[in-house]
Amino acid sequence: MVKIGLGLLAAIVMVGAAAPAEAKWLRADTNNFIIYSEGTERDLRDFAEKLERFDATLRYRFKVEGGKDPNPLTIFLVDRAVDAGRLASGKSGSSIAGFYSPGPEGSFAVSNREDYVIKGTPQSQQTLFHEYSHHFMKRFLPGAFPAWFIEGFAEYYSSANFTKDGRAEIGKPVYSRAYGLLTMPKIPASILLFQRPLEMRNSGQMDVYYGRAWLLTHMLFNDEARVDQLGAYVTAINKGIDPKQAATDSFGDLATLDKDLNRYLNKPMSYRTTADAIAIAGPITIGALTPAQDAVVPLRLERLSADSNERLIKARDGLKRLTAQYPGDAGIWYEFAMAEWGLNDDSRDKAAARAAVDKALAIDPKHVRANVLLGQMLTTEVEEKADATAVDWNAVRKPIILANRTNSDDPVPLYSYYKSFIDQRMRPPPIAVEGLSRAFHLGPENIEVRMNYAFALANNGKFDAAINLAKIVAFDPHDGGAGEQLLERLEAMRKNAAAKPGDENADAETTAD
Repeated sequence: MVKIGLGLLAAIVMVGAAAPAEAKWLRADTNNFIIYSEGTERDLRDFAEKLERFDATLRYRFKVEGGKDPNPLTIFLVDRAVDAGRLASGKSGSSIAGFYSPGPEGSFAVSNREDYVIKGTPQSQQTLFHEYSHHFMKRFLPGAFPAWFIEGFAEYYSSANFTKDGRAEIGKPVYSRAYGLLTMPKIPASILLFQRPLEMRNSGQMDVYYGRAWLLTHMLFNDEARVDQLGAYVTAINKGIDPKQAATDSFGDLATLDKDLNRYLNKPMSYRTTADAIAIAGPITIGALTPAQDAVVPLRLERLSADSNERLIKARDGLKRLTAQYPGDAGIWYEFAMAEWGLNDDSRDKAAARAAVDKALAIDPKHVRANVLLGQMLTTEVEEKADATAVDWNAVRKPIILANRTNSDDPVPLYSYYKSFIDQRMRPPPIAVEGLSRAFHLGPENIEVRMNYAFALANNGKFDAAINLAKIVAFDPHDGGAGEQLLERLEAMRKNAAAKPGDENADAETTAD
């Protein structure tokens, strides 16, 4: 997440105003994004063009093929940074200006439309470029990266901008980190390289962590004396070499690295400009939403962002009121069903959730996500039966199969089909594993899908590939420790398989839960 350094707020200049409160939501569709915004059509188009150009810049830089993404990232642009902070934390006064969530329903990002400038580009643009850099790394760069580089990478590219003729400027200073870098106690390289940002003691120290991570990334990308060291370091980590050994082998003495980093801070910062203009691939279409769609967007965002049962209840209550106002809209009935179903056991009204999803499907029988939700509800019903049969489980899979046939590029039905066999306590058949593989490649940033795919690979004897997938989770600075546990289980499976050669079914695991 991007945070605004409080010490710099006095230097912020407001160069634009937020859209009026009565503005309606607009939707922009591009090759890689679905963007919702209450701003003007002109502002949204300009924003969409910059974001597509930024995506094209990253693809150019890392040689990633472009084209129409079958699983585009959804972005919500709220009025102010404080609105994004409230969605992220559930409380006002948060310094979070935007966030990215690779959730089970698909990845989404939230940023704001304020044009605060701390030299260079608007803070809102830097916020979203930071968050999209995370998404790009998770989806398109297959290696495992340490926490400091994950954040340093996102900070490094967050300050990207474009000349009037469309050339990309990469590696400009991130001025919002100046206060922490120049005035607060420095984090030595020996700590930066091996700790996660959430291990920092307070928000000020975390701000310094982000700044030092950016500075180290900038130096390794641009200092001719060290330009080859980052590649050697990442390669060593991905080969399984101990991170401390990989760091000293690649960077040399860490005390010297720290001194070089401090000197680099006081040098003029160079940045790169592409020789040619970065083209915007594909069309950008912008349209207004229907009144029902317009009304549901903020409540959908509240539901997706809710990190507590209390917040989800508030979203549920708002969605319930909308079902009375727009009883013929399948999308609103689906959102209400999802909110009700997502509550904890003490608060959930299963009958109301089932009635809502049934109404959604009565209005739109091919509603993809409503069919998946129906499959999940049927799973719960079957699991409660003492004498469930194959016929019962086939009924569970029926709406999920319809969802996949309706949209074969949606990873959620593919994963749900695979998981139905896990829920049945049976080893998924090859067609389900193929669907899981497709779901993973459509959205590799989804940790739950990645974990289950890792186990599917391991169950088929592909331990190296499985462990490489797990390493990416284990190194993620936002991971809560699930990655390390996943690695341990996969290593144990490999050891067990080596002890029992030829027994393909020995102690097979079918879930990462």
